[in-house]
Amino acid sequence: MMVNCVRIISREASRRNIFSIFSTGRNNYATEASYETKPFRLHKLESGPSTKVTVTRDEALDIYKKLHTIRRMETAAGNLYKEKIVRGFCHLYSGQEACAVGMQAALRPQDSVITAYRAHGWTYLMGIPPVGVLSELTGRQGGCARGKGGSMHMYSKNFYGGNGIVGAQAPLGAGIAFAHKYKGDGGVCLALYGDGAANQGQIFEVYNMCKLWDVPCIFICENNQYGMGTSAERASANTEYYTRGDYIPGIWVDGMDVLAVREAMRFAIGYCTSGKGPLVMETMTYRYSGHSMSDPGTSYRTREEIQEVRQTRDPLTSFKERILNSNLVTADELKELEAQIRKTVDDAVKTAKADKEIADHELSADIYAESLESEIRNITPFVPLKHSRIGPAVNI
Repeated sequence: MMVNCVRIISREASRRNIFSIFSTGRNNYATEASYETKPFRLHKLESGPSTKVTVTRDEALDIYKKLHTIRRMETAAGNLYKEKIVRGFCHLYSGQEACAVGMQAALRPQDSVITAYRAHGWTYLMGIPPVGVLSELTGRQGGCARGKGGSMHMYSKNFYGGNGIVGAQAPLGAGIAFAHKYKGDGGVCLALYGDGAANQGQIFEVYNMCKLWDVPCIFICENNQYGMGTSAERASANTEYYTRGDYIPGIWVDGMDVLAVREAMRFAIGYCTSGKGPLVMETMTYRYSGHSMSDPGTSYRTREEIQEVRQTRDPLTSFKERILNSNLVTADELKELEAQIRKTVDDAVKTAKADKEIADHELSADIYAESLESEIRNITPFVPLKHSRIGPAVNI
């Protein structure tokens, strides 16, 4: 089969992305395309990831499916919150999808992830279907933690959940990474936190510990430019978060470019597994919603700012343009894929709304791996709650 190489410059490529296309004469699809990313910024590294990234047709479809699913799932979560079906806290990931999708695309089966409370997208990427995420959000028994965790506490295999304590996931991630080293399984742990948590003292403590022991931990600051309602410039004397490991090397990556994130993560995993210890990564990204659903997100930034990012840097739109212009996919294919995703998420919403909550007796189940006392102490005698073991709390 003859393969023809065609060089094209797209609208986005006219700025920075010149890509090559390899297509087959039989179906005229491109089987692979290469692009130029923004330069990576390096700290204490002689070399970094390649700025030439390549994606196959199958990879492009998989990446787009994941980006679009997270966006639609988060939209559904926001609507459920407005309907008062989701209660408590709810932090959306809309706008930041390329960070998680790019990182997950580079992970191997033995690698682990722990993140902050903006965790719905990661939960889906680590193996929980949308219905498991949305049922957990609504507190129903079909949720990935039986409805007992909610927005901040979702888990799956090798995914140690979101954390409600700001910055606390960094030392936990260091412990998980230490376990990988101790067991010798070749895995690394990704410990993600936001720019708002980047000034936490515990993060600098574990930088030190991980470097002393050369622990394979990748510390990732998802810099969405606002910690709650405070801009990074007002909160941090040094906003180059990839340099803040000091003696630990760092990488800055455009967090709105899913392929750049994937390339950076591949490099980071290779670095950590070569015995060199931890690495710090900063993904420059942006959140479209407020810090949480209780925050309108427009009192400390303008609507025009948000709209400009949506129009010029949106991770879904830019990736869609790339793969369409490089002939990896057709518009009809993406339209069909989007319709399938919409149906999957809509069906998940209906299931979550119709599902039941767990029974009262299960509230006190599976709290301990081994229960030493039969009942919970200091509760009213009219509602006795007993310790019990039902089984794995995580529905995978």
